[in-house]
Amino acid sequence: MRSPKSVDGLTKLGRVRLSDSFFMRDFLFSEISQIEGVSNIPDNPDLAIEVGKMLCSEVLEPIQEKLGRISIRSAFRSAAVNQIGNEKKYNCASNEANYAGHIWDHLDSDGCKGATACIVVNSFIPYYEETGNWQALAWWIHDNIPNYADLEFYPKYAAFNISWHEKPKKYMGLSQITRRSYHEGQNEKESIKPL
Repeated sequence: MRSPKSVDGLTKLGRVRLSDSFFMRDFLFSEISQIEGVSNIPDNPDLAIEVGKMLCSEVLEPIQEKLGRISIRSAFRSAAVNQIGNEKKYNCASNEANYAGHIWDHLDSDGCKGATACIVVNSFIPYYEETGNWQALAWWIHDNIPNYADLEFYPKYAAFNISWHEKPKKYMGLSQITRRSYHEGQNEKESIKPL
């Protein structure tokens, strides 16, 4: 499939079913794209679809099956959207760091494929708001979702980046922002757990 250049083409891309519950359209919305007026369309739709299917079938569907509905906060980013997000400090890593991460349609520096989505497990919100314990969800995912690549948690609703990758890192932790906000003065090892 070529990168869409028309409404009809983008509609066809959006209707690609990645798994039982998810379509490509579910992963294309971007606030950066909307505000900055930059297209959030894959340069390589075939690769984006391939890794999106892996992310959905191997990671997101198993979470949703066991814990209920998940909400997608952020997922696919075109290289152009991610670049602006990085330059304007919208909490986006460099393109090179996000290839095979949020930038699904580019291989990483090792030539590997991957995909990342930032999600919220809706049923977990009340527990998290009462306890602040994001680690319970992180360890549940680690113990029950064997094909995730890494996890990075954020303070709002215990949202987290979760990835599928050809060569998983198996890392879980807090984002830099969350560490600064919630763990001032704590030993970093208490909040970050390389596995």
